[in-house]
Amino acid sequence: MERTPHIAIVPSPGMGHLIPLVEFAKRLLINHNISATFIIPNDGPLSISQNDFLESLPNGLNHLVLPPVSFDDLPHDARMETRISLMVTRSLPSLREAFKPLVAEKKMVALFVDLFGTDAFDVAIEFGVSPYIFYPSTAMALSLFLHLPKLDQMVSGEYRELAEPVQIPGCIPIRGQDLFDPMQDRKNDAYKWALHNAKRYRMAEGIAVNSFKELEGGALEALLTEEPGKPPVYPVGPVIQTGSSSEVNGSECLRWLDGQPCGSVLYISFGSGGTLSSNQLNELAMGLELSEQRFLWVVRSPNDQPNATYFDSHGHKDPLGFLPKGFLERTKGSGLVVPSWAPQAQILGHSSTGGFLTHCGWNSILETVVHGVPVIAWPLYAEQKMNAVSLTEGMKLALRPKTGENGIVGRVEIARVVKGLLEGEEGKEIRSRVRDMKDAAAKVLSKDGCSTRNLDQLASKLKNKISN
Repeated sequence: MERTPHIAIVPSPGMGHLIPLVEFAKRLLINHNISATFIIPNDGPLSISQNDFLESLPNGLNHLVLPPVSFDDLPHDARMETRISLMVTRSLPSLREAFKPLVAEKKMVALFVDLFGTDAFDVAIEFGVSPYIFYPSTAMALSLFLHLPKLDQMVSGEYRELAEPVQIPGCIPIRGQDLFDPMQDRKNDAYKWALHNAKRYRMAEGIAVNSFKELEGGALEALLTEEPGKPPVYPVGPVIQTGSSSEVNGSECLRWLDGQPCGSVLYISFGSGGTLSSNQLNELAMGLELSEQRFLWVVRSPNDQPNATYFDSHGHKDPLGFLPKGFLERTKGSGLVVPSWAPQAQILGHSSTGGFLTHCGWNSILETVVHGVPVIAWPLYAEQKMNAVSLTEGMKLALRPKTGENGIVGRVEIARVVKGLLEGEEGKEIRSRVRDMKDAAAKVLSKDGCSTRNLDQLASKLKNKISN
């Protein structure tokens, strides 16, 4: 049997979960010689990007894909959190089979799951392997998760109808309607699954969280306060994707940025799953034009016309045909619009990038902090509203446009916020704070930084399992 300590990692589906878990595993491998196998539950073939990503894992990180589970019995409107949780639960028999040879051949010291994977703990415990969580989101969301069983008993109606904001341990108060999506409807299975997983978090021997003290001091202080039955928490962030992408879109974006003045461009992206309605897309386009600022916009077709095909005036297919008529021509000198994908890390690291309009996914926020780019917060789903509140009111690293009564952010408001971030006084203050946070992020990841030491501590705890 190999003497190298080995961990198994069961990620939730989606690149947003897979990327930080892989980066976390790389750190354990490079700095502590702990190897890992990713065991991937799914409900059908993986996407091309997931496959490519998994195929490019370095030596010492392996992956195996479990047989797909069936969701034929689920209603078509079953929520993401229900599907993710059930994907793990229904994969337990095949996870058990995959575990047998790993335990026989490797020195298995732990099983890591992320947000909704705690049912996999049963298999780990069966094989005498320690259960752990890697929490890919905020310390605030983790604090809420650990507090949820108590909150569930304290509050009788819907959280969104509460008159007073909810007090999460160590965090700024959050209005009920800003809590993460599964908490917006307690009768929905998504809430029941969130609560089910939250109750099992205390089974973990430790929780690594993708954050650091300077960014989320209050929440982390609460998490690090010892109390009976609460697992130790290891803040190891920011764990973000490193390495380069050389796709076609990528080089075009970076070449274009090379020609722009320093700090002048607003980068706009709603992440790998974010889309807007036709109406909102239209307002965003007109707002960008109205602001007269430079922009680089990664755009996807509107979510209310997902399969529409657009043609230009010559009858050729036009992948950007849903944008307002004449918008691309009118903004040609100052804007670049690319369909569906761009190399985000390189764009945020480019000296011409002066702001980031983001859906507030945690990976994106950590990337913007590491690169020191100020933010316009535009949350869409999951825990993004909580992140937006935290970014604007807690960390003060972002501006947030106001939504009109029709639920749409109007073009005048968009232009105001874009101008304010890139040219205004508000933007100046945010830029200075985000620069300080960039320095803090570099410091915690340095050789003697807090996050490095926390990872060392976690790694030595895992290695000790071999000698026991």
